[in-house]
Amino acid sequence: MTTSLPAFTAPGRFWRGNLHTHSTRSDGVLDPEEVCRRYRREGYDFLALTDHFVGQFGYPIVDTVPFRTNSFTTILGAELHSGAMANGELWHILAVGLPADFAPSNTPSFRPVPDQESGAEIAARAVAAGAFVAIAHPQWSGLTLADARGIGAAHAVEIYNHGCAEGCDRADGFAIADLLLSEGRRLTLVATDDAHFSEPDHFGGWVMVKAEANEPEALLAALKAGHFYSSQGPDLHDVRITDEAVEVECSSVRSIIVQGSGTAAKAVHGMSLNGASIPLERFRNSPFVRVSVIDHSGRRAWSNPHFFG
Repeated sequence: MTTSLPAFTAPGRFWRGNLHTHSTRSDGVLDPEEVCRRYRREGYDFLALTDHFVGQFGYPIVDTVPFRTNSFTTILGAELHSGAMANGELWHILAVGLPADFAPSNTPSFRPVPDQESGAEIAARAVAAGAFVAIAHPQWSGLTLADARGIGAAHAVEIYNHGCAEGCDRADGFAIADLLLSEGRRLTLVATDDAHFSEPDHFGGWVMVKAEANEPEALLAALKAGHFYSSQGPDLHDVRITDEAVEVECSSVRSIIVQGSGTAAKAVHGMSLNGASIPLERFRNSPFVRVSVIDHSGRRAWSNPHFFG
């Protein structure tokens, strides 16, 4: 029996988008119209402007509808903040697909205050309002596994954050994501920019979402269903699971790697690989597998996990 990951069998086509972006409505340096113009000019199909949802910025959910075109759309969203993590700092939770009237939290600034929602509570409220929710930049935040376990409503973990890569070399979310996946959490994996345009923090990580239309509702439904993969450049064409192997088809790369829980991993390397078949024997005790590919420039693409059983 052969099963392709749903991103490759769902109807429609792939649309390229960034889910984490800031403007002058919070701490970015470009106004919302210019941010949208730059992503549109770069060839993106869609963008979520996710300014910081705190009182000092007026709890913005920026209206980007006027900046949509026939070939470029936007999804309303915000980066939510409420409650303290184990290190005492404020939670950062990405919420894409929020209604414009999403009720503010009690978050006057970037410092936790008494009597505010916890991170888990505001994440659950965002999901209930229809948003796709991701745990933002775990490494940059200093997130513990216990912190991450507490956000039970999250759809995804931000596994690559380009702004954190450029600004502090703390881009990674895989350590947290893989531990949660190993515990049975059915999460997906997103790469983002977290662009502020104050440094080279843009056009470095994105999602490729499979949907029948480049429209907010269709894209949001596809994100929630896991019909996407993440990339810095390479393309994934198919990831199939057979009884014996993980089969990958992709653009030209130098490495194709399958990862599972714990130490389970297996790689194939070559001068110009467009695919590989990697035996499953190493992964018999893992609840999941996922795929990474690396091109000759060191850029990566990542599949969402496939869960056994």
